[in-house]
Formats: sequence, C-alpha cells, structure tokens
Amino acid sequence: MNERETPLVSVVIPTYNHGDYLGRALQSVLDQTYPRWEVIVIDNYSTDNTDTVIVSFADPRITYLKINNNGVIAASRNAGIRAAKGEWIAFLDSDDWWTNDKLEACLSSINDEVDFVYHDLERVSDQAQPFRLQLIKSWQVNSPVIIDLLINGNPIATSSVVVRVKILKQLNGMRELTNMVAAEDYNTWLRIAKLTEHFVYLPRKLGYYLLHNQSISNKDMSVPTSYAIDEFLCMLNKQQKNKVQANIKYTSGRFNFLAGNIATANKNLRFSLRYGRALIKIKSAIMIIIGCYHCD
Repeated sequence: MNERETPLVSVVIPTYNHGDYLGRALQSVLDQTYPRWEVIVIDNYSTDNTDTVIVSFADPRITYLKINNNGVIAASRNAGIRAAKGEWIAFLDSDDWWTNDKLEACLSSINDEVDFVYHDLERVSDQAQPFRLQLIKSWQVNSPVIIDLLINGNPIATSSVVVRVKILKQLNGMRELTNMVAAEDYNTWLRIAKLTEHFVYLPRKLGYYLLHNQSISNKDMSVPTSYAIDEFLCMLNKQQKNKVQANIKYTSGRFNFLAGNIATANKNLRFSLRYGRALIKIKSAIMIIIGCYHCD
C-alpha cells in the first residue's frame, strides 16, 4: 500500500506519574497491525519512573515532550496536536490501551466523507463499579450531531477517537480551562460537530479503559460537564434543556449516591427520573429505592 492508502497517524499520549501504566499503552501502539504511526508522549514532569519507561522503548517513532500543564490535561493534548506530523490524530490516555487492530479498523473506515471515528472500549477495574456497564457502549450520533451529543450525552471516549488534525487545528485545539478539566474532550466533540457532521461509529471493542484510584472519572463530573456544554445550550428548546439537565443531575446523583450523600443524591435523581431518557430513569429509580431503604 502507498502513503495515500496509509496516511500517517499521530498518537497523542498525555501522562503524569503513570509509569506503571504507560508501558502497556505504548506497547499496544507498537503492536498495531496498521504500519504508519508516530507517538507523541507529553509528560507533565512526572516524578515516578516515567523517564525509565520511555527510555526502554528505543523506537525513533516515539517523541517525548515535557511541559508543565498546571493540571490542565488539554494543554498536554494541545502540545501533542501542535507537534503532530500526521493527517490524523489518535488520542490515547496513558492508562488505557488498544487492541492490535484498532488503528487498522479505524483507518479502514475513512474516506473523503469521514472526519471523526470512534468505537467502544471495555472498562477494566479491580473494584466493583455499581450502575456502570462494563462496556463503554457508544452509538452512531445522528444529524444534527451537536444536538444529539447535547441531549443524549457524550458517548465518545477520548481513547477511542481518531480525528483529522486539520479540524483540531481549525479549532485551535482543546480549551485549556481549569473549570472544564476532564470534560474538555466533550466540549471539543461539540465544537467539532459545529464544523462537520461526518462522525463514524465502529460498533466494536477496540481498546480498554482503566478505572483506578487516580482516574479523573472518579470525581463528580457534573460540574465540568456543565461548563463544557454551557455555550451550546442556547441551541435547545426548553424540553431539550430539561433532558440535558437530567443527564447532568444523574451524573451528580450517582456520584453522591456512591459517596453516601443520599439526600443530595435523591434531589438530583428525582429530576433525572422525571426528565431523563429511559435508561437514566431506570437507574435513577433503583438508586432512589435503595437510598430510601438505607435511610429507613
């Protein structure tokens, strides 16, 4: 195959003190059946064994950068985007990893009418995750994509995404805002949806998402998510806004339920029970019932 058939993919991996996980992420890229890739690791001046892990991968296709991102992971991702030489960016968090056919599957699905590809990931954790499915099951977003993403929530895991670099550069990358940390990806997908409707979902598990004590997903995501979507709410009618708020309040409700803050959880979950989509209503009802049982 020629270079036109196999465009260069730039794999952007931000990391901080994830030396115990980074090697697995890098090896999963080296094991790819797709031949044309480069890796850009952006390290937030880790204090663990990250340097040693990088040195152990003596591969000229791996570039190692260090920046101080001040706790804003978008700054690291943007540094990777700026350094990228490829036509496509593939995001991979340093504690996640891919199946060996991930890039081949994604790149096989592209043509002139595709700008953004994503797929399912499997959650991996050594602890029980109540009210979370083991599979991060996405879906094909429908036109208008931006409305679908707002009303139905974010089905797109960052480590599943392959996107045209020119689109990210047109946006000047991700927003580097402290109040949006851990939801800057969702904000970026929404901004991309204002530029293109060409999103393609592959209904396949092509990677793994690790849940652990340091995972940013262990915090209450309702606050950063609210900031991520705020600029787009003017596009929605009242009924649609209620559905969006039901998603937000479910996120907060579930977080507080698991933290034992039952009264706060129930307040949010009742809103989700009233206005949310079917699955959220079911999960909200179960948590409300369990919460009431434990309060008796």
